[in-house]
Amino acid sequence: MLFQGNELRKILLTRYFGNHKLHSMLEAGSGNSSSGGFVKPSSGGSALLDSDKSGSSMVEIQCLLDKVGATELVIDLIVNTKNDRVFEESILLGIALLKGGNTQIQNSFYNQLYKQKNSEKFFKVFYDRMRLAQQEIRSTVSVNMFDFSCRKREDESSFCSTRFRKGKDSSLYMREDMRGQLKEASSATSKAISSYRNESDPDLDFLGQSCEAVGADELEEEPEMSWPIAIMKPVLRYLQLLCENHNSDLQNFLRHQHNKTNYNLVCETLQFLDCICGSTTGGLGLLGLYINENNVDLVRQTLETITEYCQGPCHENQTSIAKHESNGIDIIIALIVNSINPLGENRLDLVLDLKNNASKLLLAIMESRHDSENAEKILYKMRPTELVDVMKEAYTQDFEAEEDMDSVGEQIKPRDVGHNIYILAHQLARHNKILQQSLRPSFGPGLDNDKDEALQYYAKHTAQIEIVRHDRSMEQIVFPVPNICEYLTEESKNRVFTTTERDDQGSKVNDFFQQFDNLYNEMRWQKKIRKNKALFWFSRHISLWWSISFYLACVLNLTVGAFYPFGDDGDEGTLSPFWNISLWVALGVSTALLPVLPKQWGIVSFLVSLILRAIYTIGLTPALLLLGSINLFNKLLFLVSFVGNQGTFARGYKAVVMDLLFIYHLGYALICVLGLFVHEFFYSFLLFDLVCREETLLNVIKSVTRNGRSIILTAILALFLVYFFSIIGFIFFKNDFRMEVDPLLASGGVDLLCDAEAADSSSENSCPASPSKSLPDEDDGVERVCDTLRMCIITVLNQGLRNGGGVGDILRRPSKEEPLFAARVIYDLLFFFIVIIIVLNLIFGVIIDTFADLRSEKQGKEEVLKTSCFICGLERDKFDNKTVSFEEHIKSEHNMWHYLYFLVLVRVKDPTEYTGPESYVAQMIAKKNLDWFPRMRAMSLVSNEGDNEQNEIRSLQEKLDNTVTLVSQLSSQLYELKEQMTEQRKNKQRLGFLGPPQLNHHHIPTH
Repeated sequence: MLFQGNELRKILLTRYFGNHKLHSMLEAGSGNSSSGGFVKPSSGGSALLDSDKSGSSMVEIQCLLDKVGATELVIDLIVNTKNDRVFEESILLGIALLKGGNTQIQNSFYNQLYKQKNSEKFFKVFYDRMRLAQQEIRSTVSVNMFDFSCRKREDESSFCSTRFRKGKDSSLYMREDMRGQLKEASSATSKAISSYRNESDPDLDFLGQSCEAVGADELEEEPEMSWPIAIMKPVLRYLQLLCENHNSDLQNFLRHQHNKTNYNLVCETLQFLDCICGSTTGGLGLLGLYINENNVDLVRQTLETITEYCQGPCHENQTSIAKHESNGIDIIIALIVNSINPLGENRLDLVLDLKNNASKLLLAIMESRHDSENAEKILYKMRPTELVDVMKEAYTQDFEAEEDMDSVGEQIKPRDVGHNIYILAHQLARHNKILQQSLRPSFGPGLDNDKDEALQYYAKHTAQIEIVRHDRSMEQIVFPVPNICEYLTEESKNRVFTTTERDDQGSKVNDFFQQFDNLYNEMRWQKKIRKNKALFWFSRHISLWWSISFYLACVLNLTVGAFYPFGDDGDEGTLSPFWNISLWVALGVSTALLPVLPKQWGIVSFLVSLILRAIYTIGLTPALLLLGSINLFNKLLFLVSFVGNQGTFARGYKAVVMDLLFIYHLGYALICVLGLFVHEFFYSFLLFDLVCREETLLNVIKSVTRNGRSIILTAILALFLVYFFSIIGFIFFKNDFRMEVDPLLASGGVDLLCDAEAADSSSENSCPASPSKSLPDEDDGVERVCDTLRMCIITVLNQGLRNGGGVGDILRRPSKEEPLFAARVIYDLLFFFIVIIIVLNLIFGVIIDTFADLRSEKQGKEEVLKTSCFICGLERDKFDNKTVSFEEHIKSEHNMWHYLYFLVLVRVKDPTEYTGPESYVAQMIAKKNLDWFPRMRAMSLVSNEGDNEQNEIRSLQEKLDNTVTLVSQLSSQLYELKEQMTEQRKNKQRLGFLGPPQLNHHHIPTH
């Protein structure tokens, strides 16, 4: 048997790939023949697929199969096979090749069908299959009459309770009777079809026979779908994957193939949905009688396939579906607004999935359309308030689902379904004022609070933005806010809003986009720490810990400054009875006033009295030690909160080292340790935290550091000038560098310098008699400070720059009779003008100008934040006398956080689930192209301009209509005048004033 299988495999490979490719494939696949393959083991497998290695991705395997002709094989089998099982496996192989929306495989199918003209037979197969499935549905559809009669009796119960009881008894009798007959008929029909197909094709096996066997009673109660209907699920999945990722070529190709005979599979799929939901029997309101657990997956797949036909958008497919003559739109609307029972009573998750997909389909039909045609068709077939009622019902069902903890797995939530329906209603409300009014929560007593609560919830978790397409047209997107966005902290929002820089075009979008990764990582980290309640509590109060640290640093330095050195006063730790009692009274009063005084001042007064009482109760040193320990502990709490908010260690070692703010706070904690265990003077460094807390002080520091290079170069020039003047002073004015000094005296008044020299000397002479100190040419207390060039440079640098008049203030005052008097005057004046006035003022001017620039920049930034849009850059005055105010524009139309939420949505959403606009934005983000952000544009302003143009066109149209009316009147008058002239001519001819026409002479008979 194995030998026959290998031979058959070689024949098939030779048939499709030729002898040359066969040998290479056999060699490639001979190494591992038992590793399985891309297809199911039950389908046979292939040595070709065994070349898959553990590291190969699904896309690589798909592309490898495409290179060896797998797409051609699928098309050939679909077109030529007559065996249902082979057809099924061919479809499954096509699904496996297209899984994930592989664009290369899609293009390969398109090229095979379009360029090689194989599409007519290929699409005819699917068209015939859909037609056959519809015929099968119409011939085998059965309605549960018991449920129908029960529902009818419930409707009539309010009119007659007696007739209800009689109807109930009779319907029970009919139910049992009809149920037995239906069981017998269903069993006989199934056996007949099975025997017929086994005779016609013994190898044929029904779809789904490999599943686990169920009881005979269950099979009789819920018969499986026949094969022509069941095969439609993989067929529709295959058609969906052909259009995955919004492949516009295949979307249009499924509708029109440019052949002699075109098969519109888009409309045929809609017709199939119409048929399987029972609208052909007039049962639009009885969906629950046609949709059950057996075919609900098929209905869901049909909805998903039609949705994929439309998204992108594909306007032609949208129009084709909206204008189709079937009841497809009615069915889709009915799936949303109607209850599907009894399926909903047993499997609510399946019903919610249907409603969710139906709402997505209606959104896809209206996607990216600038006209209202499709929306008006949908509104025409429904009552607008029905959507609001369905939303409310879904919102209330969500609370019931939360109470039921028996559900397992990630099932769709009723609230999410209601959210999609709310977005659908929001899109439709643009074209219907009644629905627009219904979506606004009402306020006041006696109103529907549940409805208002649902609308408020959905409105809070729904956002909208405007994007710019490739053709520069603008489009509005309404989307649900991802749940992870609620973890974005207010501190981060304020930081981004105030620190984002504007680019050359005046837009902040570029810098805002650059910060997205950090913000998204922060959301993920915040979501993670919410599970740790203790860490989350500390992180939430990070600003409190920072404030406490600064105030404790102030208290510590005040204590050190007031009482250091400790222990010198004899009365330390002792107070007079009056002050002792006063401190106790102050502590009691501040404690009693804590609930009365404002929170901040009450706490401050209580802490001050408590600290003073502690100092004079337990002593100064223990009190200072206690305060230092509290400060260190509080700073450690701040570090924990900082790490909890930022997720510092989760970003890696490099991110920790590069995080300057974390390094700063870590150094702050180290200074607290030094102050506690080394010396109290280290606490003085903690006061510099005020610079980090106040933006004004930061600007003062920036005024020096921003233009630091200019300041440093100017200072270097000043050093060069000082060096130059030092050389001149050393050469010409050495004797003028005489400076008074004050000798350092000991406590007894003795010169310490003399004592040191006397101790080192072996002579018995006293210090005043020492030869080294006898300077007859110098006065006492005056020293020469320019005997060496080094001392001269130090003197000029130290004394010259610090004195207001320059170096001349400390030099000897020369006499006018001296020969170098004029040179000395020039020397002093040059140093004063060049170094003091020019160079130093240059440095001061740079600092002052920089500070002024920073202040003006701050004011300008605040003005920009108040008067211009963060996204588009439009100023407030552009919205004057418009239908939308500037506040409404930045809150709803161009809300900067809505754009951030949309970026998060694109990041977390499955790419195969993207809508057309989401797919477009994802491609632009991958290219780092920000042209999809609107700049200096807004749809509200464009619509206003469009309204003005429409008004002008309308006025021109009215003028044209008036002109046409006038022309028609003139034409009628001319026609009447012509008729009158013709009548007068005839009258004149009749009276004989005019001779007969020349034409009549030829007709006079001659005798």
